Amino acid sequence: MAEKKYDWSAIARHPKFVELHSKKSAFLFGWWIFSTVYYFLLPIGAAYAPGLFKIKVIGVVNFGYAFALSQFFVSWGLAHYYAHVANKDFDRLTRNLIDELHL
Repeated sequence: MAEKKYDWSAIARHPKFVELHSKKSAFLFGWWIFSTVYYFLLPIGAAYAPGLFKIKVIGVVNFGYAFALSQFFVSWGLAHYYAHVANKDFDRLTRNLIDELHL
């Protein structure tokens, strides 16, 4: 079975690939900044605002525990939103590129 040869440098220069790559990079960079800031709020907040993190929210659960737990839900939410955007936008742009290149 013969293996297909692709001109990867031509594909990388194709305007639709450039559009896909730039949209995906901008999206991921924005979410990377947000998630990094959100992640580091926990240790920075615990170090510089310990009084805030000691406030009781429900029973023995304080704000620090609730904030730490929220990081799991934020991560899941980000993953869910990324999957939604990837399925809606990135996959459409990829299909358009493949159709145009006849791959």
